[in-house]
Amino acid sequence: MISVAAELAGMHPQTLRIYEARGLITPRRSPKGTRLYSDEDVERLRRIQELTTELGMNLAGVEKVFELEAEIERLRRRLRALERRAAQVEAELRAELERTRRALSTEIVPYQPQPRDLVPVRELGVTIPVERSYTRPTSNR
Repeated sequence: MISVAAELAGMHPQTLRIYEARGLITPRRSPKGTRLYSDEDVERLRRIQELTTELGMNLAGVEKVFELEAEIERLRRRLRALERRAAQVEAELRAELERTRRALSTEIVPYQPQPRDLVPVRELGVTIPVERSYTRPTSNR
């Protein structure tokens, strides 16, 4: 209830009503319309109190801090999701690369000529010109 939440947060119940009107806090309501504050609501009230009294912020500044903190949390969740997706894609790519390597290793075989594959030139009926530098030995007689 509002009186208990105000006491726990160290503020006047009217202050809680102001915060609720500004949208800084949204307590649940009982079927009869009584405000019901959760532990998270009380922690948020304490945070508001800290920002206003210790840091000297006005309520517009507190609203902006809460908006930025919510945005940071959304971005953190998105970053974690993107990191998980990147790891998943990386694993898929590594697996595909390994499958491709294995498939290619069975298809590409280095050529190693066997003696039976070699044919003597004379059997081909081809003449291969060969340049020789030949000098006749001189006799020393």
